[in-house]
Amino acid sequence: MKTLVNVLLVTLSIGSAAAIRCYQCSSQTDPKGVDNCGAYKAFNKTQNIAIECNSDESHMPGSFCMKVVHQSPRGFIWDGRWRQVIRQCASVSETGVTGVCNWGVYENGVYWEECYCVEDECNGAPGLKATSFTALCLAVLLLVAKIVS
Repeated sequence: MKTLVNVLLVTLSIGSAAAIRCYQCSSQTDPKGVDNCGAYKAFNKTQNIAIECNSDESHMPGSFCMKVVHQSPRGFIWDGRWRQVIRQCASVSETGVTGVCNWGVYENGVYWEECYCVEDECNGAPGLKATSFTALCLAVLLLVAKIVS
């Protein structure tokens, strides 16, 4: 049984050592009238290229992907709601957990959502879900807990 746990841990470390590829864009830098980052329309994966997180192209090196959304409340500005979307690599999450989304509302009424994931190109999805890597980690933790008890 100890051998099985060692094999699983080695497998996890090899998988996490590989470079991850994430989409990198910001609706703040989109030209006027263009929505490359998917703030108002569906994100177009064929129009954007995922970059390797530890390459020179990455604005922020990291080991997982993130997507951040900010949206104003109705009537915040005269022409209606505004949305901002940022997709990039990340190395630190607020919760320390990937495969989840956190959300809330700032004091000024602006809605925010941050999603973290650990599979290639996973921050191109409209909503993120638990990944197979997360499920594997959970299975290992359950197995170790059962062995210890």
